Amino acid sequence: MKIHFIGIGGIGLSALAKFLYNDGHKISGSDIKQTEITNDLATNFNAKITIPHHADAVEGVDRVIYSAAVRPNNPEYQRARELGIELLSRKEALKFILGDKEVYAVGGAHGKSTTSAMLASLIPESNALIGAISKEFGSNVRNFPNDKVVFEADESDESFLNSNPTLAIVTNVEPEHMEYYEYDEERFYNAYRNFLSLAKTRVINAEDAFLASLDMESIKLYPSKDMRNIEFVLVNGEPHTRFELLDLGTFEVFGFGEHIALDAALALLAALELGEDIEAIRTRLRHYKGIKKRFDIVQNRENCVVIDDYGHHPTEIKVTMQSLKTYEGLRDFSQLNVIWQPHKYSRTIDNLPGFVECFEGANELVILPIWAAGELEVDIDLKGAFSRYKLIMADSVTKEDNVVKVFKDGHVIREYSEGLVCAFGAGDITYQIRGEA
Repeated sequence: MKIHFIGIGGIGLSALAKFLYNDGHKISGSDIKQTEITNDLATNFNAKITIPHHADAVEGVDRVIYSAAVRPNNPEYQRARELGIELLSRKEALKFILGDKEVYAVGGAHGKSTTSAMLASLIPESNALIGAISKEFGSNVRNFPNDKVVFEADESDESFLNSNPTLAIVTNVEPEHMEYYEYDEERFYNAYRNFLSLAKTRVINAEDAFLASLDMESIKLYPSKDMRNIEFVLVNGEPHTRFELLDLGTFEVFGFGEHIALDAALALLAALELGEDIEAIRTRLRHYKGIKKRFDIVQNRENCVVIDDYGHHPTEIKVTMQSLKTYEGLRDFSQLNVIWQPHKYSRTIDNLPGFVECFEGANELVILPIWAAGELEVDIDLKGAFSRYKLIMADSVTKEDNVVKVFKDGHVIREYSEGLVCAFGAGDITYQIRGEA
């Protein structure tokens, strides 16, 4: 089958495209600009890529799958309708992609990409569909000739209800994407109830208030009781967390933070339930390398470390800031400078008080223009809201010759060449901070 993807440059849709290519389908796709992801699809997956969107791109295809950001006025969407080509949203497409698979689905407000990547490491011959690049296999997709699939399950549009989970992990639950749920918290929480009820086996963080309230048979992790002696250590200058779990002994995993230990514990409890050997789990977890854009060290020099982090919600940023302060101390740095590219106007407005609080500990805070992700522009006084910080309002950043440069109106207004620099956001900040934009 010939399948075309509108918005193929997104991390989620590109994963589906690669997965279907490996299942024997021919794929093509389009996006608004050329990126590392579209280049990879063209080079390694024989995909015809159209930049930008153009109506002719859907000629001759059997099915069109489109991302949540695509609107009905998109020229390819309109042309596909004219031609009578089957149109499926990413959410709808999951039914035919995962419907006959043995799916190990990982959901939650925070930590689901990390937990998914860890679980894929612990079940070494599983397929994987993850919303991030696992450094272990260098992709957001991994394929094997079997039906086992580790799947990062997305609650933002209830698409996780189409994931056909045999096993479900939920790390935590916190209202977000509320514009989709029409700001109805009961509807939001019911989506999680329904997701968990689909699975035969459930693994949950039982100290999350909502998950603790559920009357469902589950494997329950109580982090404050079940996990002990959590410590943070450097291995070749990189962060690792060591912890003890129940009576299973000591484990070590890439990354800093109690949240990293929690994610690892959920993944390893799931792997145990799926029949993996405990000693093999211990070794595989030690070899887990993290995921791209999550506390991702893109420059590791003695006097300056640069980190790229996908955090785009106050809760995520707050815990990463704690990890950064720990890392700053272990590396004996005296400066932590933070660059933030807000993601979506709706998220920024809904969570503005949390964002104002979560950057505590930064010596300087650089704020870039909001990454719209298809939303209409809204005027938000970020300069006023963040006045408590040593604040720099900028247009863009880049990294050249091991120096992070901050731009405003075409001029460099600040350079960082020492200490710890971390860039947060889910837009193109990841390319800017790597010097790839």
